Amino acid sequence: MPHETPMRPFWKEGGCVVNGWLAVPSIISAEVMARAGWDALTVDLQHGTADYGSMLALLATIGQAPVSPMVRVPWNDPTHIMRALDAGAQGVICPMIETADDAARFVRSCLYPPQGARSFGPIRARVAHGDGYGAAANAHVQPIAMIETREAVENLDAILEVEGLAALYIGPSDLASAHGFPPAMDRTEPELLEIIARIRTSAHAKGIRACLHCASPTHAAGGARDGFDLVTIGSDARFIEAGAKAALAAFHG
Repeated sequence: MPHETPMRPFWKEGGCVVNGWLAVPSIISAEVMARAGWDALTVDLQHGTADYGSMLALLATIGQAPVSPMVRVPWNDPTHIMRALDAGAQGVICPMIETADDAARFVRSCLYPPQGARSFGPIRARVAHGDGYGAAANAHVQPIAMIETREAVENLDAILEVEGLAALYIGPSDLASAHGFPPAMDRTEPELLEIIARIRTSAHAKGIRACLHCASPTHAAGGARDGFDLVTIGSDARFIEAGAKAALAAFHG
């Protein structure tokens, strides 16, 4: 039976979406993650190890649980963006958005005409989200732009004027590198914390959501308390690494 609506609501009113991260193209680990209770799960095609075929399998696995499916595409390229959406992604995270033109091109690739330029052919999205997908996709697809360079911060106000942008996603490692700090996710430097806070408050002032990539649940919980609309915690690969090290440490203990 087709779904009555093409996709489940993405954002939490009065709460924070907790997002998991899939760097490993394994159906088994994806199923474990999908059943763990995340609000959303992101297949990482930029720095993760999935290709298009394994992304399809991961999205189908995610679809078995009440989790919003997302994809981080490798770059701001309509081919990657449209294929991820046609495969069933509800949210698309696009790296290295630095200007309003970048953001506008990204949004156009996510939305069907007349709001955008997405070509029609939702081969798996229609199966996953129902026969009404085409008519309702523009209202449900979430274009999420990564802010992670000096240029992006300098052009923040112009980026936030782009119509159709759903959220900004802070990539702390690249943002830190761009400002002369070593790459890492959970930042404590006052200069970086000020930039991160400015991105969040500027986005909210324009009615756009703000997202933060985190390594630890403690840092993510702090981000949620600070008002971020979505926080990502770690990744499947990091959880496997941490669990293996903890097991061996306990054994040798």
